[in-house]
Amino acid sequence: MRIELADEAREFGAQALRALRAAGGDELVRAAEAEPGRRGELVAPVLERIGAWDLAPHRDPVELEAAAALCRSAGYWATPYPVAERLARPADLDVDALIAVSGPEPAAALAGVELRVAAVDPAGRRGAVRVLPAAGPARETAFVTPVAVDRIDGTGDPALALTLPAWTLLGLLDRAVELAREHVLVREQFGRPLAEFQSVQFQLTDAEVERKGVEMLARYALWSIQAGRPDAVADALALRLAALEAAEIVFRVAHQVHGALGFCDEATLSWLSRHSLPLRRLPFGITGTEDALARRIGTAGLAGLFSEPRGV
Repeated sequence: MRIELADEAREFGAQALRALRAAGGDELVRAAEAEPGRRGELVAPVLERIGAWDLAPHRDPVELEAAAALCRSAGYWATPYPVAERLARPADLDVDALIAVSGPEPAAALAGVELRVAAVDPAGRRGAVRVLPAAGPARETAFVTPVAVDRIDGTGDPALALTLPAWTLLGLLDRAVELAREHVLVREQFGRPLAEFQSVQFQLTDAEVERKGVEMLARYALWSIQAGRPDAVADALALRLAALEAAEIVFRVAHQVHGALGFCDEATLSWLSRHSLPLRRLPFGITGTEDALARRIGTAGLAGLFSEPRGV
């Protein structure tokens, strides 16, 4: 088992991080929120120039890792574009993107983008997506809009559609922890930096432990897909559950150490937090993910890093 990303994949992620920074970095999400119809022109050409849409994560293990690294970099900047969804597109359908859906009223962060989109549920049932009018402005919805899913023949593997968005959420957690650490180093209380208070140190440690745990599970889920394991969907759901639970802790800590400033537009954390919500709520939140995972594994449980995985 190898769960470290290949050097080429890590470099591709770093290249994407630099390209998005040069294109505007934190200003991208602000511009897209003001004009949702520009989401595509703000982001898609930037990533096209580095070859993002040429990646074939379904066919090549290293390109799968590069896609994951790219999603993490996109999350770091709260990039206002369905990067993970485009990279998860199935090879056997003539579409631009694939979203995971669940429940009778599916939704996705697709407002303002013109893409041919397919959907897949945790059971692998697929459908063609029609984007419906958004319920409010992007400021309130974070680009989420209702969608209608028309059933199509055949089934597909939902593992990638669940795993890559978790890598995007990991990038958001990277940035939230980084912002929290930077803030406590410069903010003073009672004449001392917040970083010197033991209670603050404990909080940041908790957040970092959660973030690091998600990172390890994210790498494991990629390996599970690469190995073609029958447990890959269960591993993807377990990753999603861990990422959602970690996000609750990381963003709570980041907001606590920022205080009221963390909810103001002047603070990058405010934008990260708001635009993390679609990833944390769709296709289902913590309870829905627990239910989907329980239905998937039944009483068999999950294989672990030190067990003998089934199907290998």
